[in-house]
Amino acid sequence: MSDAQILALEVFFIGLLVLSVIVIGWISFIVLSRLFKGQR
Repeated sequence: MSDAQILALEVFFIGLLVLSVIVIGWISFIVLSRLFKGQR
């Protein structure tokens, strides 16, 4: 594998990692907001 291919793989996996963190954070935010609304 060339350096460019390795760099592309690193960028791809970092992008996936960031995307998954954002999705998990968004889901937990929605769940928490629903819990707080349910208590009122």
